[in-house]
Amino acid sequence: MKLACQVLDLKDQVKLRDGELNEQYARISKLVTALEDVKAKTQKFHNLKMDILEKNSNLKEKYDALLEHKRKMDKKFQEEEMNGSELLQNLMRQKEAAAENVNKKNATRIKVRNVILQQELVVVAETKVDIKVALDLSGFKPPFGDIQKQDWTEKKKARPFRSASLTSPRILDSIKELFEFKSKRRGSSVSSSVSSLSEDVFVPMRMCIVARIPARPLHVLEAHELGINAVKFRPDSKLLATGGTDRIIKLWNVTEGRLQGKGTLEGSNEGITSIEFDNSGTKLLAASYDHSAIYWSLDDNTPKCTLTGHSRKVTSAKFKSSHHHVVTGSVDRTVKIWDLQRTACIHTTDVNSSCSEVVCAEYFIISGHYDQKIRFWDSRAASCMKEISVLGRVTSLDLSLDHMHLLSCSRDDSLQIIDLRMNNIRKVLQADGFKCGSDSTKAIFSPDGDYAVAGSSDGALYIWNVTKEQLETCLLQQHSSSVNAVAWSVSGEHVVSVDRSKRAVLWSA
Repeated sequence: MKLACQVLDLKDQVKLRDGELNEQYARISKLVTALEDVKAKTQKFHNLKMDILEKNSNLKEKYDALLEHKRKMDKKFQEEEMNGSELLQNLMRQKEAAAENVNKKNATRIKVRNVILQQELVVVAETKVDIKVALDLSGFKPPFGDIQKQDWTEKKKARPFRSASLTSPRILDSIKELFEFKSKRRGSSVSSSVSSLSEDVFVPMRMCIVARIPARPLHVLEAHELGINAVKFRPDSKLLATGGTDRIIKLWNVTEGRLQGKGTLEGSNEGITSIEFDNSGTKLLAASYDHSAIYWSLDDNTPKCTLTGHSRKVTSAKFKSSHHHVVTGSVDRTVKIWDLQRTACIHTTDVNSSCSEVVCAEYFIISGHYDQKIRFWDSRAASCMKEISVLGRVTSLDLSLDHMHLLSCSRDDSLQIIDLRMNNIRKVLQADGFKCGSDSTKAIFSPDGDYAVAGSSDGALYIWNVTKEQLETCLLQQHSSSVNAVAWSVSGEHVVSVDRSKRAVLWSA
């Protein structure tokens, strides 16, 4: 009985174990299924990994190829850059050589001209001249218009004619004109070589014996739509040009004490800063705020060429002694020499300061700068020969007709007279009330060199006697704003002043 009970207990335990075993089998079956899923996902991710690795490998190959191509291109770029630099240097050397060749030719021409002139001077010195015939003034008329003979005589007595050196350009011009006059009377011509050389290098200008001091306004007008920066007389004193911030140059006939409009010159993209006629009066050169200088022919009032190359506004543009060359100064701290026939810059001089004005003679260029210095350059070598310091920023320069004196105006409210033979400041002109109105205020000599004139910030016009080194007169009440520029006719008869409020005033004695 006892064994039967044990057997029954054991059967019950076996059944219980079988139930637990079946549950374990079920769990194992589920785990096997989950394991298969994990294996499938693992294989999928493995395949994805292999794809990514393959793509990365392909991208790396492309990157390596591009990197190698970049290295080749960088090397090629460096080689091309070096070649370009060498080409530019070769071009600059060629231009410098061409400019040097032109300078040598000009120097040779000048030497030949001087030798011929000296030979002709010897001939003239040995020639007897009938003074009574040569100085017959019966048909002479004063260059001042309708003036009483008594006034003209008193004027001559008050201001006797000054002596001049035989080497003065004025005397050489007069002697040359005498040769030409004599040759015409004889029916023959002076050496053609002298004529051809002089035509390329120097053109004589009319002379003023005595300049008339302006005292009264003849004509006041609103000449431009905006402020006027520049004014200049043509060498024959019959035509006037004005340029302003309205981008145009206006031409005026000076007749019967009035300014009568003749036409306009257009072509500048910005305001005009300076104006210059050539000695023939048929060409006009202007500097502009648009980083350029423009060259017009007055035969048809059309621009012939535009000189571009400065990086900032051009403050001054002037003809050299040879009218095929032009000099420009700019705020970009450079002075450039241009060949008009090629419309190309043949030399650039870098300066340590912005340039406000340039003037030119046969062998040298003078520039005024914001660093209170006036620099003298050899135009053939474009090298700085000398510097003169003043007490303020230089606003303008003007060269006397005999090329012996230089007039400068500066922001310290003074004018300086520089003797070019000694290269030093000989005189300083100042006056109570005179204030330099801007960095571009222009001061000029009278055509006979006896006076200097400049406009003030209060609209007054100040005229100094250069010989006495004192103020001669002050003209008031015609300008209501700062006077920017002044022009004195070569005949000595008229003065024109312009201001920043677009007004122009024609003055006379």
